[in-house]
Amino acid sequence: MSLVVNVDAEILEQMVANTGQTVQEMSLVQPVMLVFLRHFGCTFCREALSDIAKRRKEIEKTGARLVFVHMTDNEVADRYFNRYNLAGAIHISDPECHYYAAFGLVKGNFTQLFGLHFFIRGFQAGILEGHGSGKLLGDGFQMPGIFVVQDGEIKESFIHKLVSDRPDYLELAKCCAIP
Repeated sequence: MSLVVNVDAEILEQMVANTGQTVQEMSLVQPVMLVFLRHFGCTFCREALSDIAKRRKEIEKTGARLVFVHMTDNEVADRYFNRYNLAGAIHISDPECHYYAAFGLVKGNFTQLFGLHFFIRGFQAGILEGHGSGKLLGDGFQMPGIFVVQDGEIKESFIHKLVSDRPDYLELAKCCAIP
């Protein structure tokens, strides 16, 4: 689901990655695909990491820089990124979910978090695909989303209606492809 969201440039300046760069700085050099994750214990967060790892090279070939936003400390995040073949991932810790809120990502309601689709997709992702689930590492009600930021502006977005939504990360990155 693409939705136009306006984010103040000040927020992009406040979002400092583990590399020391801000999202604003990175977006002036190349498009930044900001992936706001659910908590690392979530089956669908793990599925997202797996999906992105499988398409990482293709996403980066578009010129987009992947940057993850998560709700835990950087050390724990690095362990999950390494586990999902995303070693060296650029990421931003947001345990208070301030950046999630600034991008319009809300707390999920019962249907978004635990509806019938959740159980069907949860069985598929958690059991059949082997992503499992784990300890709650962040706000279990926080909804995820993806935003492509270029030159300090959001060019494309996907805001999850359900925690089980599975976006096409490569298609999102193509909005700002650099030849």
